[in-house]
Amino acid sequence: MTARAVTLHTRAGAAPGPAPASETTPEQLVARTALGDEAAFAELYDQLAGPIFGTVFQVLRSRAHAEEVTQEVLLEIWRKAASYEPGRGRVPTWALTIAHRRAVDRVRAEQSATNRAERAERLDLRRPYDDAAETTLDNLERARVRAALSVLTELQRESILLAYCQGYTCREVAERLDVAIGTVKTRMRDGLIRLRDALGVTR
Repeated sequence: MTARAVTLHTRAGAAPGPAPASETTPEQLVARTALGDEAAFAELYDQLAGPIFGTVFQVLRSRAHAEEVTQEVLLEIWRKAASYEPGRGRVPTWALTIAHRRAVDRVRAEQSATNRAERAERLDLRRPYDDAAETTLDNLERARVRAALSVLTELQRESILLAYCQGYTCREVAERLDVAIGTVKTRMRDGLIRLRDALGVTR
């Protein structure tokens, strides 16, 4: 499978709008994604990003944290598409279950960090360098994704960041960059393949 870094940043402070209409069902898109179809995942992203963000935001009540967790959820869906079992429910339900779990994990992690800081303050301790290392390890996956983006060419990164960091559709990216939509899709496809290799994800 191809790994993909996606962070949702809404424009003008607005929540993501409804997913564009599609004749292809999420179940069909997940099946194609499991076979390494980047275009299928791009369409699946358009269908799921908004509902995922909404679910996560309801739990976290922080746009910045919700955007980060949305990235993590979409990356997990990309990596684990082959593990989806149709008999256990529809894709949106599966995706939102992942989203809710990730959001709750973030709340617990934030609370744990707060508790550690409060204990240290009560004991009048100075945070050692080891604590900073612990924090870094807690964010290892996000750090790996950010580092992986550096392997892309400028053109690949530009297209992917517009689509998956600012919430634009492929067509909107093409209009914004004044290039053909086919060119945008090619840049994304090649960039996603390089991200997969950089993250060491196998099919």
